[in-house]
Amino acid sequence: MPKYTTQDIRNIALAGQGASGKTTLVEALLHKTGMIQSPGSIEKKNTVCDFDPEEKEHQHSLNSAVVSCDHAGHHINLIDTPGMLEFSGHALSALTAVETVAVVMTAQHGVDMVARRIMERAAERKLSRIIIVNKIDAEDVNLEQVMNEIQESFGKECLPINLPSGGGTAIVDVFNKADGDVDFGSVADAHTAIVDQVVEMDEDLMATYLDKGEVSPEQLHTPFTNALKEGHLVPVCFVS
Repeated sequence: MPKYTTQDIRNIALAGQGASGKTTLVEALLHKTGMIQSPGSIEKKNTVCDFDPEEKEHQHSLNSAVVSCDHAGHHINLIDTPGMLEFSGHALSALTAVETVAVVMTAQHGVDMVARRIMERAAERKLSRIIIVNKIDAEDVNLEQVMNEIQESFGKECLPINLPSGGGTAIVDVFNKADGDVDFGSVADAHTAIVDQVVEMDEDLMATYLDKGEVSPEQLHTPFTNALKEGHLVPVCFVS
């Protein structure tokens, strides 16, 4: 018998342009949560999601694939959707089965047509949205410009929860801390922006924040979740 209840289940679709790294990201998540011993790769044709012979041959997803992992007391179902335009129907149909969509884009290309379409449909369905900027360690990328483009395209509620550091070789968490060396912007400013956005969901917490000037991550947990559900916050996560 499973150790989790229906309230412990989370369903997340990963959607985005082809070659944005969705399948590779799923491999990393499965490895991080102990579901696989080592992450596979598209080139080696040994990823969990791209198991079809045609997918291995063409080295991109043709169908949506569902995998699961456990983390922090939750059972998480991940739907890896194909990104090629001719298979975009798979990504759109996956939105009916989830409460959260992670829109994946590359640092090289930034906001693309597929990302715009998925973000629009997800907003229409009132789904929680997360934006993942992948491949931040690639050459000749302007991550500050990508962040600005995201906010111009999807709204000021899109706020980074981490910032790139060391030329995209590392990241600095801005949700739990307020200092660090980053490639653009300021950890303190990004931290304040997240807190300001989240406390708007809770009047009592806002009063505490205005009185003391800071609130703990534990105090932010529930209003953060509510802000995500209400579309009041769209976290932007930089990864490589």
